[in-house]
Amino acid sequence: MLVQLTKRTLLLLASLVLASVLVFWFLSVLPGDPAQVALGTGATPEAVAEMQERFGTDRPLTVQYLDWVSGLPVGDFGVSYVTGATIGPLIVDRLMVSLWLVGAGMLVALVIAVPLGTLSAVHHRRPLGTVLAGVSQVGIAIPNFLAGILLIGLVAVSWRLLPAGGWVPPAQDPVEFLRRLLLPALALGIIEGAVLARYVRSTVLNVLREDFLRTARAKGLTPARALVRHGLRNAAVPVVTILGLQLAVLLVGAVVVERVFVIPGLGSLLLDGVANRDLLLVQGVVMVLVLAVLLLNYLVDVLYTALDPRLRAAA
Repeated sequence: MLVQLTKRTLLLLASLVLASVLVFWFLSVLPGDPAQVALGTGATPEAVAEMQERFGTDRPLTVQYLDWVSGLPVGDFGVSYVTGATIGPLIVDRLMVSLWLVGAGMLVALVIAVPLGTLSAVHHRRPLGTVLAGVSQVGIAIPNFLAGILLIGLVAVSWRLLPAGGWVPPAQDPVEFLRRLLLPALALGIIEGAVLARYVRSTVLNVLREDFLRTARAKGLTPARALVRHGLRNAAVPVVTILGLQLAVLLVGAVVVERVFVIPGLGSLLLDGVANRDLLLVQGVVMVLVLAVLLLNYLVDVLYTALDPRLRAAA
């Protein structure tokens, strides 16, 4: 087990190094000069050269990369080309907002997916199972941003039950924080819940056909009790893998949802950086998103080994 953990940790570190090179290279070859953008089209060549020296973009790309990547382990992402603010604290503040949204969205997704997928599998080839499978298919077809717009029009505008957008920190007003978090969390969670429900249905169907579950029922357990006591844990092993992948999808999907609900999260910061041609800010945000995805995959591998005794024995 320790050897497997060490291998996965080394693979994670190597992936991070490769990701940092790719992120820096892709953004550095984009057309346009940050100094020119900051000064405007009417700037003189001397002013542009002075601004390039101030930004450090006149140095070789290798030197710029090493200077940038050396600060990442301590949270130093540099200084914004546009605002002059330190990028690290700005990313941390926005990341906390996005984590609230993604965590609430995943909670909603699990509340929807586990019972929906389990019931759909238990009632396989019956009217209820067919209806539930159809509902999940419809949910998969709806984009997150469209779900957000529909929820705003129905719940916020027509029914006036919840605010249409905005953000209040939890420490400032917990009740208002929850009211403003609910709609975007539903917009994220309903769609992801429909996706996860399909995987839960497939894994539960496979477990229902296993010999150990038939043995448990032969010993006197009801089908429902046998499934709860012996089946769901085995079904959880492949679902954990998909859950990690969907968390990464949820984090990326939050970029659009934050824009729809005017939430000052990491996604809004990324879109603002792209619009303002603030490449150093964009680099930092993209690197944080890549780090989050790689860490999620790493944790999924560890949890997968912990849940599956066959993998523990092999390790």
